Amino acid sequence: MKNYAMVVDYQYCTGCHACELACQNEKELSLDEWGIKVTQHGPVFIQGKCMWDYVPVPSSACDLCIDRIDDGKPPSCQLHCLAACIEVVPVEDASKKLMEHGDKTVVFLP
Repeated sequence: MKNYAMVVDYQYCTGCHACELACQNEKELSLDEWGIKVTQHGPVFIQGKCMWDYVPVPSSACDLCIDRIDDGKPPSCQLHCLAACIEVVPVEDASKKLMEHGDKTVVFLP
């Protein structure tokens, strides 16, 4: 089995929570369980501007939708991400994706 990583370019995450809902539906999780949870950092005031970041973070319930990947489909969170900032890639490609997306990118391994 190939190992995968979740690459999140949180520069574009708007905090819409579509990934959370998609995961809850896909995994049939209750409303107080998450496979992925959008966290918020901020607001922070820098040079007179109010700024904040949203970062989708997978939980221990996340299996990267390996069954969907095996069926040739994207993971549910990736499919429903309105900002297209979540991507599940083979581990070998994770560093390449980091270089492409810049400094507001994180990689999660299951």
